[in-house]
Amino acid sequence: MDTGRVDKWIWAIRLFKTRADATAACRGGHVKINGRSAKPAATVRAGDRVHAHVHGIEREVEVVRLIDKRVSAPIAAECYVDHTPPVPEADRDRPASRERGAGRPTKRERRDLDRWRRLV
Repeated sequence: MDTGRVDKWIWAIRLFKTRADATAACRGGHVKINGRSAKPAATVRAGDRVHAHVHGIEREVEVVRLIDKRVSAPIAAECYVDHTPPVPEADRDRPASRERGAGRPTKRERRDLDRWRRLV
């Protein structure tokens, strides 16, 4: 097999939890192959670069081997090379900690916590 569907491949290498999520991401324009927007049935080949917006993070992977079935994580990791840039240190910082027993968080503190949880 020298070509495959992009939605199947990004699901098989575990970028997305379900194939439906991978297909929806393609339809929504969140997946690109070599810089071009990709439909779910777009073909992907070894050597292609796939850019995907996954849970608020821009992932960039290079296709090494094509698979169309979901496999274990160690085997899936052999099928691509991750070129995703590291998350900046400032984005990983946890919001200011709250003292135990300080009561409910304010609206602003709740938003900060939610924003941080989405990044982690």
